[in-house]
Amino acid sequence: MSTEQKSVPETDTVAREPDGPRPARLTAAAALCALEGCALAAGGVWMLVLGATGDSGDRQQGVTGGVTLLVLALLPLLAARGLLMRRGWSRGPAVITQIMALPVAYSLLQADSVAIPAGIVLAVVAVAALILLVNQATTRALGIKGPGRAEPK
Repeated sequence: MSTEQKSVPETDTVAREPDGPRPARLTAAAALCALEGCALAAGGVWMLVLGATGDSGDRQQGVTGGVTLLVLALLPLLAARGLLMRRGWSRGPAVITQIMALPVAYSLLQADSVAIPAGIVLAVVAVAALILLVNQATTRALGIKGPGRAEPK
């Protein structure tokens, strides 16, 4: 028997730590996703409280809307955590969150009320996050390769 040990080939299931420090763009994108998730969660709690106390007019609608917002808050919060941990899968949910936020921002901008500033803020955050998420440094830090750039097996 040989005293040499054979190296065990890495499989796709082994998580590899990315090299180098996390780019500031990636951290900023994660912060914006987390901000959106926290805002959704806060809105959900607010709607639940209004629905439970009966101040919203329709208790069932208030509770349903609150629970829906709380569930929707999970997507950007999980994406933010994944971005901070430099997981490649997290960019997809983060981009989807920003794309879903744009029509909401547009509808807030169409309102004749105090919702207009909220629409402006949401639009700015969504566009900024999209720019950060598709940035080449972010893509590289997450280990995402473009089409035709996969490593040969």
